Amino acid sequence: MNEESPESVTGGRAGVVAIVGRTNVGKSTLLNHLVDEKVSIVSDTVQTTRNVIRAILTEDRGQLVFLDTPGVHKAQGDLGKNLNKAARSAVQGVDAILLVLDAFSKPELEDDGWFRRITREEVPVIIALNKSDRNYSCADQYHALWEEIKVDRESDKDVQWMEVSALQGTNMPELLSTLFANVPDGPPLFPDDILTDYPRKLNIADVVREKFFHRLEQELPHALAVWVENIDEQEKKWTVEVSVMVERHSQKGIVIGDKGRLIKWVREQAEKELYEMYGVRFKLKLWVKVEKNWRKNFWILKKLGYA
Repeated sequence: MNEESPESVTGGRAGVVAIVGRTNVGKSTLLNHLVDEKVSIVSDTVQTTRNVIRAILTEDRGQLVFLDTPGVHKAQGDLGKNLNKAARSAVQGVDAILLVLDAFSKPELEDDGWFRRITREEVPVIIALNKSDRNYSCADQYHALWEEIKVDRESDKDVQWMEVSALQGTNMPELLSTLFANVPDGPPLFPDDILTDYPRKLNIADVVREKFFHRLEQELPHALAVWVENIDEQEKKWTVEVSVMVERHSQKGIVIGDKGRLIKWVREQAEKELYEMYGVRFKLKLWVKVEKNWRKNFWILKKLGYA
């Protein structure tokens, strides 16, 4: 038997879990904590996760395949609409749904929408009230909203509620046990040495984009995109050519920073993190380009994996 085949992994349960919810509720942080590795970028900027990222956890109990989806939000333009479409479609064909809510803030329209969506889903649904480590909680409001929607939709759907903190790791082992209990018995879906099947180019681009987000914050939130043009994989060092796209010439200077300091910081921080990920030195060549209205350009969105 091929050692890399999924059948080489032992374990009793295996299933696909879609992690869904509105934007900025902590889905990516929760995923990274569950698999104990960084497979999804994290920032406070809306639309940080722009692709459906598949992360794989294999252990003695079996295998969980997580889909970390873009956060549903009030969409503006083709990019936003495509991200919402990807998030909503991710629940199709999965074995369980993990709906993440922000217990620190009141329910919003997007939460209402997810509640209504899951009333008609047949697979198990676990609702994680995240950020439960904070002093203030809106848990009762979410419970009340859920009951109202069940009555409105004439649904008898049962869900499992859990209070967690992705940042602090509170109740993560209990959440993991609940997820394993709600996926079917069966053989693993992937070999046990795979953490993610997320394409390398997209992963490197995401790491670079995350560093920009940490420094730019809300100054340039959605007009920036990153694409890896080429990877030259040498034995001791990988040289990667990266295009950083903005929509206007005025944004180019912001991304580069005064005397190039910002882009230099991004390059150094990204090279450091990529070395930790892949165990090889990186040399990133970052080129800032102006692509007017790239968020409305179907072919650019398709190349970036957003269409």
